[in-house]
Amino acid sequence: MTALSTSATVWLITGVSSGFGRCLAEAVLARGDQVVGTVRNTSQIAAFEALSSHGHAHGLQLDVTDAAVVPHAIEQALSRAGRIDVLVNNAGYGLFGALEEVSDTEARRLFDTNFFGTVNTIRAVLPHFRQRGSGHIVNLSSVAGLIGIAGCSFYCASKHAVEGLSESLALELQPFGVRVMLVEPGGFRTNFAGDSLRWSEAVLPAYAETVGRIREQMTHYHGTQSGDPAKAAAAIVRAVCADEPPLRLPLGPDAVSILRKKLLSVEDNLDAWAEVSTATDFDQ
Repeated sequence: MTALSTSATVWLITGVSSGFGRCLAEAVLARGDQVVGTVRNTSQIAAFEALSSHGHAHGLQLDVTDAAVVPHAIEQALSRAGRIDVLVNNAGYGLFGALEEVSDTEARRLFDTNFFGTVNTIRAVLPHFRQRGSGHIVNLSSVAGLIGIAGCSFYCASKHAVEGLSESLALELQPFGVRVMLVEPGGFRTNFAGDSLRWSEAVLPAYAETVGRIREQMTHYHGTQSGDPAKAAAAIVRAVCADEPPLRLPLGPDAVSILRKKLLSVEDNLDAWAEVSTATDFDQ
């Protein structure tokens, strides 16, 4: 697929009321592109559409967890913008707490948003992309999709699920000219660690020295992250518009470092246990 036209690209971005979604929408609009941005509340639509004085910002109320409603919302987006070139699955949130502390309700609500919300929008947009023979799906993952982190096992699991989905989807859609890209941010100064962050209702004393300390650290983490969301947005735009976009785009020096360490760890583990791992075939 050739590089997307600067003047004719239509982006559908979920969760544009704040954070990465808002910064990406602003970056895209500054290029002269069009954005259909989804928000949870209709009261947020006017403020979003005011970002463009040329009518290029289209606000759309959508709860991505409502699988029955998502297809109708996509039809609305197509009706208003004419087409969709890039789908950005940004809507999501963090959930912290030890595995024993997180309830089934909390875990399922998280997956309904972070994973199945992504699935819902992809399913609704894919027929349009396949028919056109082009399109780009950008799924927001995290460094938590690359490694395990004590105190947020379910959040890591939701992002690992997005990673596996995206890698498989990229292979499935290659014959149709549709691209898939994973964005894996490290620490950025968004609202992720602020009001958007959820904690398990249950708190077990057994985890006071582990997860409990993370709870304390996170109260001071919000607003101190070194990552600039505006620069992250610019990096995403650059990658999407490249002639050969990457499958995965780690964002931030911390994310690059984490990924390198993960690769080395996997390689060391593989080498150490290769003899045992490969000695499992039937004897000849």
